[in-house]
Amino acid sequence: MLNIGSVVLGVSDVPRAAAFWTRALGYVPRDSIDDSWTVLRPPEGAGVQLSLGRSGTPAQDRPRVHLDLYARDAADQAAEVERLVALGATRVAWDLYPEDPDFVVLADPDGNRFCVIDAARGG
Repeated sequence: MLNIGSVVLGVSDVPRAAAFWTRALGYVPRDSIDDSWTVLRPPEGAGVQLSLGRSGTPAQDRPRVHLDLYARDAADQAAEVERLVALGATRVAWDLYPEDPDFVVLADPDGNRFCVIDAARGG
């Protein structure tokens, strides 16, 4: 049986992306961070890793694959969105929001889209 070991994001600046995602997720580098590749992991070691690889391809405005980050409830979601924006994320003007969304679309410093989900609503 297979399991997901790592999600890989293409980024233009690996050290900058590593600085954002380590603060955003509380992850730590598995090994050293270099200019072309690094792997971040949960501090306790178990769980899905986030790998960051240098890429010359620009981020997609409507990516086919993205990260969903779960917040406990609406209050936690709002607080996490503000924290992530303070770390360098940007809000995305998403024209596909449903009438009462349980998610907020953000972009990391490289423009990679991700969502912050209110998990209390069934995320």
